[in-house]
Amino acid sequence: MSRRRTVRLRLTLLYTGLFLTAGVVLVALIYLLVEHSPFPGPPPAPAPPGGARLPLPPLPFEERQAETLRRLLVNSLIALVVMAVAAVALGWYTAGRVLRPLGEMTATVRRITADRLDRRLAATGPDDELKELADTFDELLDRLEGAFTAQRRFVANASHELRTPLTLQQAMAEVALADPDADAASLRAVLERVLAAGRHQERLIEALLTLARSQQGLHRRDPLDLAEVAAQTLEGRDAGGVRIETDLRPAPASGDSALLDRLAANLVDNALRYNVPGGWIRVTTGVHDGRAALTVANSGPPIPPERVPDLLQPFRRLDSGRKATGDGLGLGLSIVAAIAEAHHGRLDARALPEGGLRVTVTLPPP
Repeated sequence: MSRRRTVRLRLTLLYTGLFLTAGVVLVALIYLLVEHSPFPGPPPAPAPPGGARLPLPPLPFEERQAETLRRLLVNSLIALVVMAVAAVALGWYTAGRVLRPLGEMTATVRRITADRLDRRLAATGPDDELKELADTFDELLDRLEGAFTAQRRFVANASHELRTPLTLQQAMAEVALADPDADAASLRAVLERVLAAGRHQERLIEALLTLARSQQGLHRRDPLDLAEVAAQTLEGRDAGGVRIETDLRPAPASGDSALLDRLAANLVDNALRYNVPGGWIRVTTGVHDGRAALTVANSGPPIPPERVPDLLQPFRRLDSGRKATGDGLGLGLSIVAAIAEAHHGRLDARALPEGGLRVTVTLPPP
């Protein structure tokens, strides 16, 4: 098995190769320039008496020129070899200095585990590409830590929500079986309560499956209109004494029609459930800034603005004042948020000054 070629070695070889290439080109250019440069010739010999012509002496000048060029070439190549060795050493040292922060980041990343996501690279030094990489990785770790924390909290809450009706069912069955005087009417009442708990479990499991499906992203997109989705959601809806106001204008979008039906239904159900006697809900659709928008607002008890983000988390309910008129699961708005995110949409939830909540979902154009 061949030894792994590190980035430091490759950078050193690259530096050395570039240096040798430039050195060879430079030596060749110098040699050619010197070879084609005019050399001063020997001084002319004195004319003999009587004007007779003397025989020409041997011409050592060309030999001296050739010897000079040969020495120039040999000395240049020797100097090039010496400088190449120096380039290897300098390239190795420079590559090590440049890659040292990368080695430190690698060592830190190896110490990061699912249980130790609080570690960060926290790179220092010049604001270069390596620091940008470290900062980007730290941002990724922030998101992962938040996701892992939310996942653990979700699993714990889901386990609690599922265990509660199971415990209730078991307790009711044990009490009924332990009563020797239980008659058909009392047993029927117990069975009805057990069935009610089972229906609650079924609704909870369906909601969890919808939440998981919406978090997996979209597998298909169909053209639709949020106005039609809202109208179908409100059709035949039992308002329970709550006044429903609508302003449904065309809002073309695209997405998973089943998930968007669930989104609208959850918004309306949430507005009806957390309301006050004689209250109202207002459902509007339209196009805002080129995006399809669905807004559901409702009356209700005042909500602290800083607590609104908690309503988007699974199984998070407000304790003060916001009482449900039905059997809520604590997953309605978290499912809405997940469906909106799967459609690359935006969700804006705001507490109304007079009490109640307004939730707006905007989707990109089809």
